[in-house]
Amino acid sequence: MTDLYQSQRAMRNMRQQAMQRGVIAVLDIGTFKVACLILKFGVSSGATEGSGVGNMAGQASFRVIGAGTTRSRGVRFGEIAAMAETERAVRTALQTAQKMAQVRVDHAIVCFSGGEARSYGLEGAVELDGAHVVENDIARVLAACEVPDLGAGREVLHAQPVNFMLDHRSGLSDPRGQAGRKLSCDMHLLSIDADVVQNLVHCLKRCDVEMAGLAASSYVSGLASLVEDEQELGSAAIDLGGGATGLSIFIKKHMIFADTVRLGGDHVTTDIAKGLQIPYSAAERIKTFYGGVQATGKDDREIIEVGGDSGDWDKDRRTITRSELIGIMRPRVEEILEEVRARLDAAGFDHLPSQQIVLTGGGSQIPGLDGLAARILGQQVRLGRPMRVQGLPQAATGPAFAGIVGLCLFAAQPQDEWWDFDIPSDRFSARPLRRAMKWFRDNW
Repeated sequence: MTDLYQSQRAMRNMRQQAMQRGVIAVLDIGTFKVACLILKFGVSSGATEGSGVGNMAGQASFRVIGAGTTRSRGVRFGEIAAMAETERAVRTALQTAQKMAQVRVDHAIVCFSGGEARSYGLEGAVELDGAHVVENDIARVLAACEVPDLGAGREVLHAQPVNFMLDHRSGLSDPRGQAGRKLSCDMHLLSIDADVVQNLVHCLKRCDVEMAGLAASSYVSGLASLVEDEQELGSAAIDLGGGATGLSIFIKKHMIFADTVRLGGDHVTTDIAKGLQIPYSAAERIKTFYGGVQATGKDDREIIEVGGDSGDWDKDRRTITRSELIGIMRPRVEEILEEVRARLDAAGFDHLPSQQIVLTGGGSQIPGLDGLAARILGQQVRLGRPMRVQGLPQAATGPAFAGIVGLCLFAAQPQDEWWDFDIPSDRFSARPLRRAMKWFRDNW
């Protein structure tokens, strides 16, 4: 855990240095596309009043000065499957954005949807040394949270305090400066497969870029697509991507749960390609122009030319009705939504005050999806678009770019995490001994 703590702090320091130099790149490495934005930072505006622990790291004003997007190759289920192909795609997006911005960047913050994310809820408590809560008390209570056994080959991606309790008062966002005797904390921890992270770091190094930050796509998509009231009252953001569907739940402006369903829009396209015996590119075109999940009587009379270049005259001039196309797409979309519903139920989403569900990502643009999702997930479903940021090109304002826009907000205004505090040195030395004592008490 010490190595993890130090590596995360090193990345935060790199992010701060890049922001001081003025420019940094943000990269969304997805299954369908690789998107890159270059941000130019102005003068830091400091933390917003009353924003609490989520913004203790401060925020900075920024503007998008470069953008680049290319077709993703070598990525499956949000994870790198072919390093050389992914490297070429990342280089293309980076070079396009740098050419537009007319500046070179050396650091990048990356988001991705793979790694089989798992959520944990931790809690810790300490007695205060003084009469008021100070910075060191925050570090001590975060260090007191017992990290569970994550399993072999797993690393912590996010470790965010979501609630503080001082004596009998709960729901505190920033307890520093307040009087009390006992400080408690609830922390949300998100772990991922370590090999996925190492592949991303290696890919960026081959592109001559240092990684200055890492975030889950489900988290940053929620930041971009949920409005302030939805984040406060309790909502879920569902990012329907190409190879995976990300799920994040927010309440009190903090993410309390995240998960990933390894199904996405690419699986719908593959079903069309297999069902109609056509190339993948032709299936993607048909899905984009004529796809849907709600069939009507009119769709039986709407004829779609399948097309092709196989050389067989009869095969290349086949036609289908839109109802037949919907019959291919709908079962797969229903499977994705049913899997999301199961994850929401397991997370206890029904117990939140507000049960708003926001659909975003490229897959959310399928006509009729909101109506189908309302029947499967619940009545409070809406289609979300990422909020506008200064300088963002018009082409990057659609739902497919929710992840990259949320990553801009994450770069400029990160929520404080465990490694943003100077953890007491005695905690590291005492932790193995404390675990050993607990093991002896439980087993002897």
